[in-house]
Amino acid sequence: MDWLPDFAAAALAAIFAITLHEAAHGYAARALGDDTAAQLGRLSLNPLRHVDPVGTLMVPGLLLISQLLVSGRVDVMFGWAKPVPVDVMRLRNPRYGMVLVAAAGPAINFALAVLAAILLHPLEGPGRDNLLDWLESFLVLSLIGNLVLATFNLMPIPPLDGGRILGGLLPPSIGIPFLRLERFGLFIVLGLLFLLPMLVPGLDPLRALVRAVVLPTAQAVLNITGHGG
Repeated sequence: MDWLPDFAAAALAAIFAITLHEAAHGYAARALGDDTAAQLGRLSLNPLRHVDPVGTLMVPGLLLISQLLVSGRVDVMFGWAKPVPVDVMRLRNPRYGMVLVAAAGPAINFALAVLAAILLHPLEGPGRDNLLDWLESFLVLSLIGNLVLATFNLMPIPPLDGGRILGGLLPPSIGIPFLRLERFGLFIVLGLLFLLPMLVPGLDPLRALVRAVVLPTAQAVLNITGHGG
């Protein structure tokens, strides 16, 4: 059971990142005029309110088990929470309001990454024990996990947040047809993550995203918060 503390740290970091991401959408929508999430009981920091049986439990579980059985390691994890309901037409400015609501999720993840980096400072230095090691692992995983979630969701594919942001910023004649791709968005994302690497050996979009964006951003966050040099 030596893996249990690491698994607990990773799971807790993911729960915080996903829960606050979804809650941020709901709180932003309410601030901009739409209280649909509050009326449906989804404006909550309770992780259980945001669990999707398929996206949060079944898909990650199957990926975890299948990869461990086949290769003994986990190369790709993918899942999603239950989206917070937003009625665009109830926003005071539906077009740009939706842009702000969509941006709220990645924004809170970037803020959480910065907070994790700041909280790492008291853990530096001598006098370490198992609890401090675990807290450091949790904060590092929070830093990386929040940046992965933010950058992944900013990909310009509806229904990801980046797709909705782009759709709202484009001229309506282009943005509205673009946003209609949302019905196919999940298949596009799954194709990029799983089908494309099978068709093009050596191509791994998620790893490329982590190397090109997440890791440099994590280093920048550490530098900004006083860990650099």
